[in-house]
Amino acid sequence: MGSRFINSSIVFALLAKNHSVTPGTRHQVSADFSELTKSKPEKSLTHGYTRKFGRNHRGVKTTRHRGGGHKRNYRQVDFRRDKKNIPARVVGIEYDPNRKSHLALLLYEDGEKRYILHPRGLEIGDKVSAGSNVPLSIGNTLPLKNIPLGLEVHNIEISPGKGGQFSRSAGSSCRILAKEGTHITLRMPSGEIRMVLENCSATIGQVGNVSHNNICSGKAGRSRWLGRRPHVRGSVMNPVDHPHGGGEGRAPIGRKSPSTPWGKATLGRRTRNSKKASSQLIVRRRKK
Repeated sequence: MGSRFINSSIVFALLAKNHSVTPGTRHQVSADFSELTKSKPEKSLTHGYTRKFGRNHRGVKTTRHRGGGHKRNYRQVDFRRDKKNIPARVVGIEYDPNRKSHLALLLYEDGEKRYILHPRGLEIGDKVSAGSNVPLSIGNTLPLKNIPLGLEVHNIEISPGKGGQFSRSAGSSCRILAKEGTHITLRMPSGEIRMVLENCSATIGQVGNVSHNNICSGKAGRSRWLGRRPHVRGSVMNPVDHPHGGGEGRAPIGRKSPSTPWGKATLGRRTRNSKKASSQLIVRRRKK
């Protein structure tokens, strides 16, 4: 299946380092899109996408530092993989502006096309399928109870039939540690160890585009293209705007612990609801 970690020399081989022509490109490290085979998406699998830009249904801003960005179309990704026991062939690998991972375009034997998350190592012409008794190869989807211990999986369901919700970002994967009763124990990308029902499905392999975390944008404008507005530190604000604000020069925050703009403790404080039903499925929490 391949390790989660790759050699640093391989990482920089997958990235394109720009020459120092302008200040915006001096430190820029951009992605190498050489593995992509299509420049335009499948029209039947896309539709318009109106982003909320951090605002609720009344237009009131509820999330700071969001807004602007390039116009996007949404790609309909098959997270359920509910087309059972019908082989499909990979006919394209495409870029998706709405997520860090790339997409693989599948052509099923009955003529239907669908997008899936592109697993690392899956190439044009490879065959993939979903079902209970399909081969243990990269890109195939099976119930967790039918996958051996030690394998890396991604796009994992929480509830059977709901579709994958765990481990969908670029380069992420979970490892199967144990099987006990009706539950499977997984090590999550964050280091958390939790249990999932054995009937939940998962896709074998690691999500592709593993070098995404080595990208350096090089300039603030590239973040604006992605819809990210400037993030202003609280320590440079006035006291009326932030609990960390005020003082002469670079003054300390003057509080027992860091706070949000609304006075609540942050930067390390646990925010998970202790009464959440799925908390009993967590064997070991991730480290801070």
